[in-house]
Amino acid sequence: MGRDYSYIARRCERAVVTAYRELREAGSQDVPAFQACTTLYRVHHPEASVDEARRLVAEWIDHHVVRASSGPTRGCDC
Repeated sequence: MGRDYSYIARRCERAVVTAYRELREAGSQDVPAFQACTTLYRVHHPEASVDEARRLVAEWIDHHVVRASSGPTRGCDC
């Protein structure tokens, strides 16, 4: 089925990547899934601007989903 992202240390990063993957698997299109994940990130980090949230979510999706990389990424400290 889906990929296991339990190796991702940051809780918000793991939540975003897992949510994006599950939304896409459930048939959601890319843009609505991305927007939902941006909202999810901002729930965890209300201090983040929309632009910052979009940038991080895009980086995480690209890194973990598109490139299937497991190395560290930039982001928050949670």
